[in-house]
Amino acid sequence: MDALSGLLDGPRARGAFLLRATLEAPWSMRVQDRAPLTLVALLRGHAWVWRDGGEPTRGDAGDVMLVRGPDPYFVADAPGRRPDIVIHPGGRCAAPDGRELHDELMLGVRTWGTAADGAHQMLVGAYQMDGEIGRRLLEALPPLAVMPADAVDTPLVGLLGAETAVDRPGQQVMLDRLLDLLLITVVRAWFDRAGADAPAWYRAHADPVVGRALRLIHDDPAHPWTVASLAARTGVSRATLARRFTALVGEPPMTYLTGWRLALAADLLREPDATVEEVARRVGYGTPFALSAAFKRVRGVSPREFRARARTT
Repeated sequence: MDALSGLLDGPRARGAFLLRATLEAPWSMRVQDRAPLTLVALLRGHAWVWRDGGEPTRGDAGDVMLVRGPDPYFVADAPGRRPDIVIHPGGRCAAPDGRELHDELMLGVRTWGTAADGAHQMLVGAYQMDGEIGRRLLEALPPLAVMPADAVDTPLVGLLGAETAVDRPGQQVMLDRLLDLLLITVVRAWFDRAGADAPAWYRAHADPVVGRALRLIHDDPAHPWTVASLAARTGVSRATLARRFTALVGEPPMTYLTGWRLALAADLLREPDATVEEVARRVGYGTPFALSAAFKRVRGVSPREFRARARTT
């Protein structure tokens, strides 16, 4: 598994909020649902996106947008238009004065908007990421990424649109997986574009030595890796691996490994039935004490304290 696969394995869609919006101009929405990441695939027409005080960005049919939350933002057919719809957490929609609009705007199976065949149509999928792995992915993305249609040459948008409009057994799982695949496609295209400011760990995968070391770490984080064992598996000396890894990734191999293990541990600790002992074993620490010492050194709290806090938020 490479680093991007590892990050995208965390924020999988599970019962994700997904619908087709179909609108007739004029229209404008203020989105304050606090979703950490929203994917918008434009099917017809166009849309402008901006935040308070920010410059509007336009997307056209075929483009895919990634909007990083949780700060509110606006989506409209024209820049600067005052919103007539407000989207709240859980997908609840209301007028600016608080009047509920759910029944008024529902147009069918997962279809919502002001006109059944509106000139502006888009698929909207909202991810909920409350874990450390998801946070690492979010930190690698800009507040708004717009990928033009020719850079996201994939049938996934059409497949997702077709599946959104029907209601069949297993539909939610199908929608979740298609949404995940589209997210992977867009994120990869964003990092691969010319002149992209891709994160160091992504660029490092092109290196035959460091990329191999990263895949080894992500494939088996519980393995008792050392610089020597990673160097042996990648066919270089310890000094060469340490130098190249630090230069390309921005931190030494063991520091990266520790950060990845503790991020995994933080997410595992959120699982209701996970024990500190089990989490320690799964992320490569021989004893709960060893995990606790590393966790507290890096995060300032013990694993048990972290879990208690996570369950109250």
